[in-house]
Amino acid sequence: MQGEFSRWATEFEAKVVARAAAGEPDWSREAHLDPAVARSVQRFQVGESGDGANLIAKAEAAGDPVYTAAVRLFVAEERNHARMLELLLRAGGAQTIRGHWSDAVFVRLRRALGLRLELMVLMVAEVVALRYYRALRDGTDDALTAQVAGLILNDELRHVPFHCHRLRLAFATTSRPARLIQVLLWWLVLIGATVVVSADHGPALRRLGVTRTGFVLDVIGLFKGIVPTAVAAGPVAITSSGAVARRTALNLLKH
Repeated sequence: MQGEFSRWATEFEAKVVARAAAGEPDWSREAHLDPAVARSVQRFQVGESGDGANLIAKAEAAGDPVYTAAVRLFVAEERNHARMLELLLRAGGAQTIRGHWSDAVFVRLRRALGLRLELMVLMVAEVVALRYYRALRDGTDDALTAQVAGLILNDELRHVPFHCHRLRLAFATTSRPARLIQVLLWWLVLIGATVVVSADHGPALRRLGVTRTGFVLDVIGLFKGIVPTAVAAGPVAITSSGAVARRTALNLLKH
């Protein structure tokens, strides 16, 4: 597996350079956050703020230093999302919260599993995030909120194919029956998590022009298009598997 993830490490590193060149959003602008949207952003901020130590440790145990380097850069991007969301909340006159039960459940589930199953749970959160940040970007009338959501969404569109590539390597040696069972359980986790998020964030989604049912169906549509790139049998095409996942996410997010 050595060298499989050189392209991803390079992409993450290039993003660091591009981010520095582009500069920060204008945090001095006042953000106008609907109270329901502010509460929703607070909960997503908690989910983005983990230190990623457990994931990094599992990546190190997998024995590929290039993949570990890419994972470290991925974790850094997630922490940058938490930082930007915190600054957005401050610009809107709101504070961060110390924790939320939904994030605690996800963290405990992920930490109890090996690398492959942790990535599967993490992918559920990433696919939900794709639809959520699109709603936040497109449904708000606040310029700073739309800018921050757009920046995060752009990163998430890279995170999904990155995790798909690693999962496809893991599934390459899995028997078809075992793969089918794991995919079924993956779908159950996805549907359960999406229903919980849609209920918990329903008031904010309504303010952003998205119904609970519409949110659930959109996430399911995203997941349906992405899963095959993560579990397909046969050799992994380093360039094509990531491109397919990215293209699928982009196409589905247009609708």
